[in-house]
Amino acid sequence: MDETSQKIIDATMALIRDKGYVATTTKDIAHAAGVNECTLFRKFESKKDIVLQGVSQEKWRADVTPELFQNVKWELESDLKMFMNVYMGKITPDFVNLSIGLRAPQLYDETAPLIMRVPQAFVSSLTKYFRKMAELGNIAPCDYETLAMTVFSSTFGYTFLSASFDTALAKTDRESFINNSVKVLVNGIAKP
Repeated sequence: MDETSQKIIDATMALIRDKGYVATTTKDIAHAAGVNECTLFRKFESKKDIVLQGVSQEKWRADVTPELFQNVKWELESDLKMFMNVYMGKITPDFVNLSIGLRAPQLYDETAPLIMRVPQAFVSSLTKYFRKMAELGNIAPCDYETLAMTVFSSTFGYTFLSASFDTALAKTDRESFINNSVKVLVNGIAKP
């Protein structure tokens, strides 16, 4: 990809992160990229085409994969902290805001599967982890997917609210949130 095309993609993705897809115009994109609108349309078919090429680039997706969650020690407390820290390290406020912008109806069919990879990687990895922990006798048997969804929902909720409202809603910093949440979870599911 040439430098001008990359500038256009970067400008588009940053604008969608900050303003949303609908509010971002091709005129805004051209201005932010330092090109004229004619150049934009010589390089890309449409605004949607720019976005779809952008989401295919690693720098514009969180790239959360099951491999990120392989560093387990089979110790419930430290492993849950690792899962939550890895997720929160990848799902930055910028990524949260970009993923919201990518949910516009004009893009949703193409972008939803890409956005869904993040929770799928987290939940499937954590489900497998809980199943193995039960096999090892470290937690009681349960509905592992629901348990994984509970951890994910808590982690996602904190991440989303922090990205959306900074500290206006939750005054708890990330480290305290993870430590306190994990203690609650461990006390609730650890085998006595």
